[in-house]
Amino acid sequence: MGNNETETKQDSFEAVEEGMSFAELFNDEQLNVANVGDVVEGTIIDLSDNFAVIDIGDKSESEISLSEFKSEGEKIEVKVGDVFDVFVEKREAEGGLRLSREKAIGIKVWEDIASIQEADGTIQGRIDNRVKGGLSVDIGVPAFLPYSQIDLRPVKDLDSMIGETFDFKILKYNRKRNNVVISRRAILEAERQKLREAMRTSLEEGSVVSGSITNITDYGVFIDLGGLDGLCHITDLSWGRVSHPSKLFKVGQEIEVKVLKYDKETDKVSLGVKQLKSDPWSIVEEKYPVGSRTVGKVVSITDYGVFAELEEGVEGLVHVSEMSWSKKTRHPSKIVSVGDEIEVSVLNIDVDAKRISLGMKQLQPNPWDLVTENYPVGSIIEGKIKNITDFGIFIGIEEGIDGLIHVSDLSWTERIKHPSEKYSKGQTIQAVVLKIDREHERFSLGIKQLTPDPWQQTVEKYPVGASVQGSITNVTDFGIFVEVEEGIEGLVHVSEISKDKINTPVGMYNVGDAIETKVISVSAKDRKIGLSIKALTDDSDSTIEEYQKEQAAAGPSTLGDLLKSELSNQEKQEDSGE
Repeated sequence: MGNNETETKQDSFEAVEEGMSFAELFNDEQLNVANVGDVVEGTIIDLSDNFAVIDIGDKSESEISLSEFKSEGEKIEVKVGDVFDVFVEKREAEGGLRLSREKAIGIKVWEDIASIQEADGTIQGRIDNRVKGGLSVDIGVPAFLPYSQIDLRPVKDLDSMIGETFDFKILKYNRKRNNVVISRRAILEAERQKLREAMRTSLEEGSVVSGSITNITDYGVFIDLGGLDGLCHITDLSWGRVSHPSKLFKVGQEIEVKVLKYDKETDKVSLGVKQLKSDPWSIVEEKYPVGSRTVGKVVSITDYGVFAELEEGVEGLVHVSEMSWSKKTRHPSKIVSVGDEIEVSVLNIDVDAKRISLGMKQLQPNPWDLVTENYPVGSIIEGKIKNITDFGIFIGIEEGIDGLIHVSDLSWTERIKHPSEKYSKGQTIQAVVLKIDREHERFSLGIKQLTPDPWQQTVEKYPVGASVQGSITNVTDFGIFVEVEEGIEGLVHVSEISKDKINTPVGMYNVGDAIETKVISVSAKDRKIGLSIKALTDDSDSTIEEYQKEQAAAGPSTLGDLLKSELSNQEKQEDSGE
C-alpha cells in the first residue's frame, strides 16, 4: 500500500473520529473535484524556486510556473496565502491537474470585454507599440487601436504615446479570432459633446476665454476652447505686422483669446488676441508727438524707403529723401538693414490712416545751415567735377552740397558750345562763390570771375568814333558780327553796311574776312559794341546818334547776346543736372 493511500485512509479515519460517516466523506470529496475547462480559485500553499503549489480544493495540489505571476517590472510578487483565479487545463493520468494562471486571466478578460461592450462601458489599457494602421494596446489581451480612433485630430508624434495608459471604448471583438478593436476617440467625442453643450450656454461675445491651439494655417490659428473650435484670423493676432502665424504661436500652446463673434446656429466662433490690448494708435499722438525723437526697428525695406516699428502695431515710413541730406540717390538697403534699430524724428502723424512719417537726416546737422558762413559770396573754393551737363558743371563742395557753374560763367570771352569741350568728370578746379540760395538749396559758382572782365576796359580801348580792324565771325540777315579782339565782338547792323538802304550787299561779306569798321556805340554793362562800315565815309555825328536811337529799341546786337538769350531758357533745368 502506497504512502498516498495510507495518508488518505488516515484522513478518513480522522474524519470518522470527528463524527463524519463514510458516506458524508465521499460526498464532500465529490463536490470539490474540478472539471477540465473550469476557472476556479486557487490558493498558494507553498513556493519553490520555480513553481508555486496551488490548492484548488481538489483531491491533490498542483503546480504553476512562477513565470505566470510576473508583474510589469518582470518581478514576481506573490506569497503563500495569495488567492488567484486559475484555469483547469487538463487532468493528468496520474491524477494531478494542469493549471494556468495566464489562461484564467485571458478568459476573465474576454468575459469583461463582452460585459463592457454590452453595457457601453470603458476598459483601461496601455499602449505597447506601433503596428500597421494604428497602435497595439494591452487591455489584458492585445487590442488594435486604429489611427482614426486615437484622438479627435491626427496625432503627429505617435511614439510619444507608447507606454501611456488610457480608457477605451470597445468597438467590436471576436473571441475565436482573438481580435479586439477599440477607440479612444469615442470617449473624447462624448466628453467634447458635454463640454460643447455647457459652452453653448456660457459663451458670450466679448468674453475672454482660454484655449489650446490645434492648427496653424497661412490665414490664422484654430483654437480648441474645450468643446468648441474657434478661428483667430491673422489680422486679429497682433496689432503689428505678422508674416505668418507660426512666427508667433505653436500647436498645443495654451493662449487667452477674446470672443469677437459667436454664431450659435453654426457654432462658428471668431476670436482675437490683439483685442486683449488697447489699439496703440489711440495714443500715438500723445506718445510720439511731431518733432519728438524715438527709436524704431527696421522691419521692411523698399525702393522708396524703410518701415520702422516703434512698438507692436505702430510702424512709420522713413522716405528715402528723409534718410540723408545728400541728394545723391542711394538705395535704402545701402544705408540700413532689416532688424537694425535706428533713431528717428517724427515728422507727421495721420491717425485715421494709421501713418507716421519719420526722418533720419533731421537728427544730423543740415549742411545748408552753415553753408553761407563757411562759403561767403566772393570766396574761392576748390572741388572735383561730379557731373557735366549741357548747361553747366556741378562741383562737389561737401556731403550733401553741390555747386553749379553755369556755362555762361565758364569764360568771359570764349565761346563754349558744351562744357565737356574743356572739362572732364573728376577734374579738380577752382571757382568763385557767386550766390547761395538757402531756401531752394542752390549754390552758384563761376570760373570766369577768377579773372577781370575784359569788357570793363572795352570803353577805353574802343571809344565811339574810333576805327578798328577785325575779323568777320558770322554773317546774318540783320548784320555782320566782327571780332575786334579775342572774345570781344561788335555788330555791324545791316543798316550800317551801306548808305543804300534798299539793296544792302550783306552777301558780299564772308566769315573770316578782315574788315575795318568805326565804333558808333559801346556799353560795358550791356557788353555791346556797335560798329559801322558806312560811317567810315560819313563822319557826321548825326549818323552815330541815329544809330544809337535805333539800337535802343533793337534786340540783341552781338552773337554773345543771342547765346545768352538762349541759355537763359536753360537755367530752369539746373536742378536736373545732379
